[in-house]
Amino acid sequence: MPINTPSIQESIEQLKCCVVIPTYNNEKTIRKVILGVLVYTKDIIVINDGSTDNTAGILSEFTQVTRVDLKDNKGKGNALRIGFKKALELGFSYAITIDSDGQHFPEDIPVFINALQQEDTKNVLYIGARNMQQTDVPKKSSFGNKFSNFWFWFETGISLKDTQSGFRLYPITELKGLKFYTPKFEFEIEIIVRAAWKGTLVKNLPVRVTYNEEERVSHFRPFQDFTRISILNTWLVLIALFYIKPRDLYRRFKKKGFRRFLKEDLLQSNDSPRKKAFSIALGVFIGLSPLWGLQTVLVFSLAILLKLNKAIAFAFSNVSLPPFIPFILYASSKIGQFILGENISYTLDDMTTNFEVLKHLKTYIVGSLTLAAVSAIVIGFSTYLFLTVFEKRKMIGQNG
Repeated sequence: MPINTPSIQESIEQLKCCVVIPTYNNEKTIRKVILGVLVYTKDIIVINDGSTDNTAGILSEFTQVTRVDLKDNKGKGNALRIGFKKALELGFSYAITIDSDGQHFPEDIPVFINALQQEDTKNVLYIGARNMQQTDVPKKSSFGNKFSNFWFWFETGISLKDTQSGFRLYPITELKGLKFYTPKFEFEIEIIVRAAWKGTLVKNLPVRVTYNEEERVSHFRPFQDFTRISILNTWLVLIALFYIKPRDLYRRFKKKGFRRFLKEDLLQSNDSPRKKAFSIALGVFIGLSPLWGLQTVLVFSLAILLKLNKAIAFAFSNVSLPPFIPFILYASSKIGQFILGENISYTLDDMTTNFEVLKHLKTYIVGSLTLAAVSAIVIGFSTYLFLTVFEKRKMIGQNG
């Protein structure tokens, strides 16, 4: 279907959308990229990130383009942040970013505009999904993309095919309140994760890609930049596990109340009784086990790994709330004594004041793991029976 260029130009203008192009030493390709974008819009912001080749001379040919020249090269992330700031100053609501190395096709700009016009919400961030199976796609790019996709899913729960493409549409007015800390390639990961955490819809759109190694200049440094990305993902995972996921669960609980939360998120979720029961068992086991300080990380990690219900597992891992800790310690110690054939005399009051159990750590650990395992099995199995009966009655009621 042919593209009606005038209508696309009008749509771009109506949406208050511009195109931001960060560039660093891409004299072989920058002219072609700008000319391709000019077919659709003159609202272009080019960030010359301290180029030392003839990039500045080429940019001087395009007087209709907004140009920001940076004295020193500080990285793609920094250039994009400056570009977004400039776009907001000029009154734009959206910014399409396209790399200046020639790998993207400006002819795909209508893909983003058409999708945005059909979207129910305007708080959406589109990432161009490249065909990573093409023969000309470098293997390191394919591996890096899979690596990035996995961690983005782990951190946000959103599954995407491509999280590294620089061809994107950003809702910059929705993101202007967010704080970012990374200046280089890893910024493109940070911004989509933080956007998703804020509630922005993050989606893929299919776009074309080409890798002409004779013209294309890549500034990605495999070791240094991969290390920076790994450090960023480690930090984002910790934030997700200790803050974002508990926050989202708490918000759902607060919004719905206990009865509605229990009914909708536990009893009437689409998960099978078996999956729900295993999720509860996992939460109980982690909550009662001697893994203080690691319980939140472990319960979310194992729930994701085992494909269980994260909300249910986390909720039941809080079985070890502070008021119950002395009783859990006491029961664990008594069970440990029984298993190991020991006879240690101290009261519950000793547990709450002096933590005598720490003097007999082996006994406590054995008892704690036993208590956790038995409780998980009993509660998990009982829950499975209850939920199975509940589901059957629910089906009978619907059919009747």
